[in-house]
This record gives sequence, structure tokens and C-alpha cells, in this order.
Amino acid sequence: MADLSPIDLQKALRGADYPADKKSLVDCARKNKADDKVVSRLDGLKKDNFDGPNEVQKAVFDQ
Repeated sequence: MADLSPIDLQKALRGADYPADKKSLVDCARKNKADDKVVSRLDGLKKDNFDGPNEVQKAVFDQ
């Protein structure tokens, strides 16, 4: 995913509480005024629950 960097993802999820579900992560990204590509990527994840930011990053970049 060349148009999304891990730094973009980290900024979008700043302040997220884990464990978190996908909806919470999408809401957090929107609250942090993340780019639409970040929000849609999070919203499109196959997994629904995440134990921490590393798990989210793995899901986003290893799909």
C-alpha cells in the first residue's frame, strides 16, 4: 500500500484505546481528521477486533 504510510496510520489512531473494535478505530481516525484513504482502509479490514496498534498495522499493511 504505497499511498498509506505507517506514520499516517499512527497519527490517525493517536489516542485509541486497546483492545479496540474496527468501528472504534474508524471513529478515532475520523476524530483525528485522518485522510479518507486511512479511514476507508481501516473500515475495510477483514478483522473486527484488535489487541494493539501493532496488530492494526499488521492487518492494514499485510492484507
